[in-house]
Amino acid sequence: MKEAAASLIRPVTGSSFYLAMRILPQARRQAMYAIYGFCRAVDDIADEGGPSAQRLSDLERWRERIGGIFAGKIQTGLEDLAQAVQRYGLRQADFNSVIDGMAMDAAGDIRAPDWDTLDLYCDRVASAVGRLSVRIFGMGVKGGEALAHHLGRALQLTNILRDIDEDAAIGRLYLPREALTKAGIATDEPLSAVADPRLPGACREVVERARLHFGEARRVMAAESRSAVRAPQLMAAAYSSVLDGMVAQGFVQPRPRMKVSRLRMLGALLRYGLL
Repeated sequence: MKEAAASLIRPVTGSSFYLAMRILPQARRQAMYAIYGFCRAVDDIADEGGPSAQRLSDLERWRERIGGIFAGKIQTGLEDLAQAVQRYGLRQADFNSVIDGMAMDAAGDIRAPDWDTLDLYCDRVASAVGRLSVRIFGMGVKGGEALAHHLGRALQLTNILRDIDEDAAIGRLYLPREALTKAGIATDEPLSAVADPRLPGACREVVERARLHFGEARRVMAAESRSAVRAPQLMAAAYSSVLDGMVAQGFVQPRPRMKVSRLRMLGALLRYGLL
């Protein structure tokens, strides 16, 4: 585990996240960087090697650190995160949900979860981050909660499809059991499942659900203040371009890692980033 909490606010400058956050006013942007840093820190714990018990223990230490922020006992290096909590009314439960999601990975490699379990995982590792983010963006409670629900799931399902081979290499298989079974794939052994020529059939069901969530997210954003949804609009454009690219490419091997369409992002930046 990385002990230097000051490293938390290190953005990844080449990412679509960084581009989307750059258009925010400085205070909101810095708050999002702090949230992003927290997420990177707990995600690194879940994905790093070592005994499961140690990773779970390290995640619990983060739960204690977050609890300290809400109790007014802020550890050195977490000042920006604490400032974001205070300024934007962020909720401890949402931070804890993110940690709970990472604990699902740390407790044991996820292999072909059922749809309900996968949806819970998506809620924790993605929609909970959305619930923190929409408060920073300045959205209202009802619209913000709805956007977090749908866009978080859309982004996470897209990630799952993009990272099929990378996840299988470390013993994980996030594609839902029902979709695999429907496609005729009986195994939950990651490398065997992703090598099965019937895998595209299982992926199509995940694509359909991701697109439903993208559609609902766009409907929510259309009803919100344009200034409050500039950043999530860019994120939606980036990830939907990846999803569309994967569908066009197909899900048969080899599966080159799909990148964000620069043309789509330029169009989205002109449309949403300069409002």
